[in-house]
Amino acid sequence: MRDRSLDVAVTGAHARLPGPGEPDKWWAAVCAGEVLTSRLERNALAAQGVPDHVLAHPSYVPVRGTVRDSERFDAELFGISPREAELMDPQHRLMLEAGWAALEDAGCAPSGDRLRTAVFASSSSSRYMARILGNPAVSPETLEALAVGTGRDFMATRLAYRLGLRGPAISVLTACSSSLVAVHLAVQAINNGDCDQALVVAASVGFPQGGYTYVRGGIMAPDGVCRPFDAGAGGTVGGSGVVAVVLRRFEDLGPGQPALGVILGSAVNNDGAEGKAGFSAPSAQGQAEVIKAALRAGDVPAASLGYLETHGTGTYVGDPIEWTSTSRALRESGADGARIAVGALKANVGHLDATAGLAALYKTLQVLKHGQVPPVANFTALNPMVADLRTPLYVPAELERWQGPEPRRAGVSSFGIGGTNAHVIVEAAPPLRATPAPADRRPSVVVLSAVRDEALLAGAARLSEHLGGQDEDLADVAHTLRVGRAGLPERMAVVGSTRAEVAEALRGGGRRVRGRVPREGAPPLVFLLPGQGAQRPGMALPFLRWLPGFGAALEECLGHLEPDLEQDVRRALHDPDFPAARLRETWLAQPALFALEYAAARALAEVGLRPAAFAGHSLGEVTAGCLAGVLDLRTAVEFVTLRARAMHDCAPGAMLALTCSEETARELLAEARSSGVGELSLAAVNGPESCVVSGPTEAVAAFGRLLAGRVDSRLLHTAHAFHSPATEGAARVLRSHAAGRAGGQPSVPFVANARGEVVAAGDQVPLALFADSVSATVRFADGLAALRALFPGAVAVEVGPGQALSGMATAAGWTSVALTPGKHGVDEPALGLAELWTYGLPVELAALVPSANLVHLPGTVFGGGRHTAPEARWETGAPAPSGPAPAPAEPGVPDAPRRRPAEAAVDVAAAWAELLGHAGLSADADFFELGGDSLTSVRLARRLEERFGVEVPLRDLMLARTLGEQIRLVERLTGPSALEASDE
Repeated sequence: MRDRSLDVAVTGAHARLPGPGEPDKWWAAVCAGEVLTSRLERNALAAQGVPDHVLAHPSYVPVRGTVRDSERFDAELFGISPREAELMDPQHRLMLEAGWAALEDAGCAPSGDRLRTAVFASSSSSRYMARILGNPAVSPETLEALAVGTGRDFMATRLAYRLGLRGPAISVLTACSSSLVAVHLAVQAINNGDCDQALVVAASVGFPQGGYTYVRGGIMAPDGVCRPFDAGAGGTVGGSGVVAVVLRRFEDLGPGQPALGVILGSAVNNDGAEGKAGFSAPSAQGQAEVIKAALRAGDVPAASLGYLETHGTGTYVGDPIEWTSTSRALRESGADGARIAVGALKANVGHLDATAGLAALYKTLQVLKHGQVPPVANFTALNPMVADLRTPLYVPAELERWQGPEPRRAGVSSFGIGGTNAHVIVEAAPPLRATPAPADRRPSVVVLSAVRDEALLAGAARLSEHLGGQDEDLADVAHTLRVGRAGLPERMAVVGSTRAEVAEALRGGGRRVRGRVPREGAPPLVFLLPGQGAQRPGMALPFLRWLPGFGAALEECLGHLEPDLEQDVRRALHDPDFPAARLRETWLAQPALFALEYAAARALAEVGLRPAAFAGHSLGEVTAGCLAGVLDLRTAVEFVTLRARAMHDCAPGAMLALTCSEETARELLAEARSSGVGELSLAAVNGPESCVVSGPTEAVAAFGRLLAGRVDSRLLHTAHAFHSPATEGAARVLRSHAAGRAGGQPSVPFVANARGEVVAAGDQVPLALFADSVSATVRFADGLAALRALFPGAVAVEVGPGQALSGMATAAGWTSVALTPGKHGVDEPALGLAELWTYGLPVELAALVPSANLVHLPGTVFGGGRHTAPEARWETGAPAPSGPAPAPAEPGVPDAPRRRPAEAAVDVAAAWAELLGHAGLSADADFFELGGDSLTSVRLARRLEERFGVEVPLRDLMLARTLGEQIRLVERLTGPSALEASDE
């Protein structure tokens, strides 16, 4: 049994390499031995800015391994302004996206670093910076921003900052071996305890992605073809790419977390000077030693390897040195008689410079995963300079199935100009230690989010397609998306029991909800608590199924009921076959509803949903008072029980719902009285076009006939004329009960029905308030309006059965959600809770999505525009700026040009456009949300001082976050009084 204490798992990976963009198609192309470099057209190269004299040179080779859309960047996702993105090296931008995607692939939500995640980053030299510096009109501010945006000192720390990672952040630069050296350093950091997890990322992207000029005796191929270890080898070919991997100690992986492979050992050394023809020449001794050191570090015999991904540059002299040194190292480490296939990715994609080592590791992981060994592209016959015939190595000429020992193991080499060598030993991932599936297989809640609506829809479409072609357990998919994705503002959730159902819902054909998190964060939440009429048999079952704390809270409440009533309420709540007619009886309906609403509200708080206010309708007012703290639970249960019996004992009556305004309802009631219909009361005003009339059964029936064809009406299922003089007797009973009993002070505001007002937190509330409302008109619409004035932008959720109150709230202009709308049986709350999450409310998704296994799923769909600094585009045909910008005037100097305050709006907006890259903004646009930071604020202050000739206090500018506030600040600083003061 191997000691795994120092083994490090690769848990996530992402690559953008020359060739097909989809990983499966890319791997298929490599397995087919395809050459994925491109012969570039002259017109396209000229359009990218390659000078004519370079293109016309007879030795220019227009070949490169390119990545598509290298200038596209999702700046908004990372909170980066367009202008900052323009002044960032495209390599650094690609690393941000690759790092984000690799963390997602590892099941780690970007920007939610629960571990100490280190960053090790490598890139090639910035040709982008060189292009910009070639512009004679580059301003000092641009140079300042460019140093940070392209400097390799800052690439790892920028990744850590933008991804919210808290481990060490280190840039690694050792030429061609940089990224594999970074892997070694990451392994060491993990095993030394410097971090719990490491993100290793590298990018090499030329600007532009063009060819090269062949130099005789150099390392580049004269014909644009890389032929590693081949008799016709003449050099390498340039390539672009970005790769990221996530590493974690193997023993730290929990059940259900898969690995892509396991690093058993690694080593780094340098050739030194002995035996080298020159600084850039390779050393057989150094290369052999690093391979042997990696085998020793991994405690792995060389004979256990079945594959070795070489550095393989395709140079006529370099390849034989590598072949000889590798053969020697393997023989001396016990591989005599073994057969080890070699790979050379550069033949497919070109030499990716600083990214070459990671790209080689990425390919090797595919070899180990699939058990397939691709041929070396362009290979025909072994280089005759290979002197070492006693070798375990061979070059596969066609795709082979794995023929080596088990478990599958491989080595990866990467050697840098200057002599820094790296080697890594990798093993295929062992079988997953799966998390057992829960016994209760509820439908799965699948959540997605994005920074833009189109990205959300694209991500949903891609996941839908993925589910149609894979056999992953749906619970694993839901769990992975819950824990392994960032919570971005544009959100979607779907519910389904099968992959087909979820795939269909993602396309918009099933149970799907969408929402957006407000810019200012989670909105306030209002609990709507319905009254009698909402009840239905078995109404507790959906809450028991989806709210973990509901059962305990319900039992607490039922424990305060009299035994006989408790038994009836329990049956009514749990049995969907309980007689509905019996549950409509007031003495039973009201205690059952109270118990359900109380338990549901308590359980919702346990999953993160705590209300800013309560709005209860009729009986729901009592529930609201209890939850708000006016009544303790025992007192509330006693009051509700008495209320239910007293109202049940009232004279029979009826209630009629009208679709009209309160004014119209009162006019109709006056007409009814004058027509001798009988005494009717306005029982409730629920909305702008929703009222309820209450009274004797015969009078209500006659009133209904009077309304025929004039106003839509609906008879409610009740045997009493609630909220009318008919219930005054019940009100007296309750007032008598309340006499001498103290009420309490709510800790959360709630609506008082009879007044249609909000009772503020801390107000003293007498118990008689709940008695008075029994016979008074329920002014629910007024209460909602008062709450909305206090909590603009609030979301209302109906905590109880049905959707009557959420419908009223929607009609009043609220965003509202019903937890049990009566459409999807016991699984109704799943979609309602998920919808609240889409609005940004802090729903504990673990309550909806239980822990399961992590799986590799499609990640964020990156979008955004193309970002190229204007300073980098000047030599593509557009005339260069005529010269340097004029020196700015010093602020406060008497003869500095002062612009008029009336021009503040134009000039501040222009400064924002210049520094952030945003134009056409509204007055409430936020400087920092658009990618601004403290350094950009300093530049903005300097710019405004130059334009207006006054000092702009940096603190005041940073506190004035919005465009409108900054315009007002400048107007104040440049107003007549300010100018007079500065002249004194």
